[in-house]
Amino acid sequence: MRIARNRIVDALRGRDQHARADWVERELPEWVDPAKHTGLLSTLRLDPADLAEASSP
Repeated sequence: MRIARNRIVDALRGRDQHARADWVERELPEWVDPAKHTGLLSTLRLDPADLAEASSP
């Protein structure tokens, strides 16, 4: 399972966390591996299951 970076950014902007969203846009790849970035997603209080797309490549 991979998560599109823009879904993470959209979730953060939806919570008015624009500085974090900007950082994610600069630092993370276009597709994020939740297993590799578990700690970061936890720190951002994001659940990978909520962000995953059914048809992620």
